[in-house]
Amino acid sequence: MLLTNHQSHLDPVLMGIACQRRMNYLARKTLFDVPVLGWIIRSVGGISIDRDGPGLAGIKETLWRLRRREMVLMFPEGRRTDNGEVGPLKPGFCALARRGNVTLLPVGIDGAYDVWPRTHRLPRWGRINVWIGQPIGSEEVGQLSDEQLVDLVSRRMKACQMAARGKRAAGRRSR
Repeated sequence: MLLTNHQSHLDPVLMGIACQRRMNYLARKTLFDVPVLGWIIRSVGGISIDRDGPGLAGIKETLWRLRRREMVLMFPEGRRTDNGEVGPLKPGFCALARRGNVTLLPVGIDGAYDVWPRTHRLPRWGRINVWIGQPIGSEEVGQLSDEQLVDLVSRRMKACQMAARGKRAAGRRSR
């Protein structure tokens, strides 16, 4: 399961490009109702999550795909950032990781917020980088409490974002 920060609408596309495996995307249920966007989300393996209700159908579908060893992308912040930094993580991924017996792969995106912040209607031109961190194996996931796992994933995602930021800054200097 890939866990990454959420800077802009571009993030699912960026992760699809960065990973060689087919990806399944968790998305809030209301996005499936948007005419063109809903069709796109469904066509790329979107999983509908009802954030206002229990969301059992989405959880069951996610577990089914994880048990089939499919790659699932999740944004554990639950929403796009207000300032470009990694925000507090919601613990929902912990139960999915344990019940699916999967390895977690923390990822950091940097630059997508500058290109398309949530306050802008359309994206701007800019440089974006993605950094894939060290995996957290299913054994380690099983040994940690939810609080410890959230803390570990948060620290790793922040480190990945900082590495992506450094790579992005180095790219600007090399021109």
